Amino acid sequence: MRKKLMIILGAALIAGCGTTGGPEQPGADVEDRSAKRIDGAQVKPVTADDQMGTALAATRQGELAKRSVYFDYDSYVIKDEFKSLVEAHARFLVANPKVKMLIQGNADERGSREYNLALGQKRAEALKKMLTLLGAREEQVEAVSLGEEKPRCSEANEACWSQNRRDDMLYTGEF
Repeated sequence: MRKKLMIILGAALIAGCGTTGGPEQPGADVEDRSAKRIDGAQVKPVTADDQMGTALAATRQGELAKRSVYFDYDSYVIKDEFKSLVEAHARFLVANPKVKMLIQGNADERGSREYNLALGQKRAEALKKMLTLLGAREEQVEAVSLGEEKPRCSEANEACWSQNRRDDMLYTGEF
């Protein structure tokens, strides 16, 4: 009896899974998005002589083309020899309030990774503080640390390490 019941339930299940085979429904309309020619429309040419582009072009020449400030070993004090460079960049930021700067603080390979990240941040913050004291707005300047991750030189000697102890200044469009 139980076997017959199982056979009947199986047959009913198989019959229930079949399709009815009704008519197919028509597809939805497809919008034509092919390229079309628009006659008489004028496209504004892109030029590089906008105010921001002109201002940033000035940073690629003269004293503003110098973008690095170097530090002594285990120090984040800006040396006197770089103060005129920092003043020039501060004057540029004051004259161009829409321009932003990113300062990347770097360290040489000596020291732990955490120490170098902290030292790079202190160097970047020291430069940012000097720029803001000279008139640059706080929101124009961002300070980040790269630690030892972006070395300029990879040899293990003092001449090379001194190139890696630096702040790099990047302007809008360069970062």
